[in-house]
Amino acid sequence: MTASGGSRGRVQSVDRAFAILDALTRRGGRSTLGQIVADTGLAAATVHRLCATLAESGHLRRDAGRDYLLGPRLQRVGDTAARATASWAEPMLAAVVAGTGETANLAVREGDGVVYLAQVPSPHSMRMFTEVGRRVEVHCTAVGKALVAGLDDDEVRAMLRRAGMRRYTDATLVEPESLLAELARVRRAGYATDESEQEEGVRCVAIAVGEGDAAFAISASGPEARFTPDRRDAAVDVLRSAVAGLGMSPG
Repeated sequence: MTASGGSRGRVQSVDRAFAILDALTRRGGRSTLGQIVADTGLAAATVHRLCATLAESGHLRRDAGRDYLLGPRLQRVGDTAARATASWAEPMLAAVVAGTGETANLAVREGDGVVYLAQVPSPHSMRMFTEVGRRVEVHCTAVGKALVAGLDDDEVRAMLRRAGMRRYTDATLVEPESLLAELARVRRAGYATDESEQEEGVRCVAIAVGEGDAAFAISASGPEARFTPDRRDAAVDVLRSAVAGLGMSPG
């Protein structure tokens, strides 16, 4: 990831500061200066200055071993952000549950993976559950495929080289070209599916909303025996209607 200020209206120093925070997050909250430089593509002097500024403000701290860690002020930001996300996402996800009868999730891309940010469970006793905050891979999840379908093939190949393509079930796509063909289908259809590719017997459908780093995906998932292909296909319109309630359109 290389931070830049090339887009009109973007402030380069802010982009770079967030690139540093994102890099630390992907490494579990702790990095050396060299790791941050490698992860962001920024000059060492730039990283040093920005980290020093973030440390002075409490957004980073430095331990005795000179590693940088995410700072205590970010805890408050994270807690508040989680509540804010829930306040706007849960009504949308509840509409998905009402329309499909299945569990609804909200997820965003984080580096080479995807993180779940919110969930409203199905009312059925047999239902899917994904822990909020859980990180999953893009090649075997509907939300992951939806979020990377807009990337070009070379970007996807590079991501897969870094992250790998672990096999979870017999249906998991484990070859890059197979996933690229699937992503081409996602672009044409406007939605992505997971057919027991991460967990046996679980079907999921997802759409992506927004562009770039601001994009998110919403999904409906349930057991294959109940969430049949016909019900999965009907769920696409429910997902789109739920997003339209926010005044947004699928990406």
